[in-house]
Amino acid sequence: MALIGVQEGSEMELDLRFEAVHEGILVSGSVDVEVVGECGRCLDPLRYGSSVDVQELFYYDAPELAEDEEEDAQRLVENDAIDLEPVLRDAVVTSLPFQPVCREDCQGLCAECGARLEDDPGHQHEVLDPRWAALSGLAGAAATPEAAEPDVKTESDKREES
Repeated sequence: MALIGVQEGSEMELDLRFEAVHEGILVSGSVDVEVVGECGRCLDPLRYGSSVDVQELFYYDAPELAEDEEEDAQRLVENDAIDLEPVLRDAVVTSLPFQPVCREDCQGLCAECGARLEDDPGHQHEVLDPRWAALSGLAGAAATPEAAEPDVKTESDKREES
């Protein structure tokens, strides 16, 4: 699922100019759409208007293409009509942010527990390196009195016991 996009069937406001040029029809102008989605940091819903500039040349005849050019990138006038949908879709989609945010200073969610950092600014977790986990048991054992005094018996102690 995409974080942001234009809902299918939503209204678009077009302000386009169609010009007949030697090679074909030049379409230029702008398209206004409503963008919906969610913040990439805190997952709050987003909804805002976006205006995108459009400019595309629709050729009367397919031009001679160089070997490295893709044929499907060329737009053609077919039966005295042009298809604006791919042009508008490409213009709008490429203008959308890759990681949308509700605001630039959005703190997002805690990576450990998922809590909203905006609601709890001092939120933090004690992070223990798992490589040191085995040594944490030694620190607790050193604090006990038995561990503080090792059980070392001298030769005289051994003779007294017998």
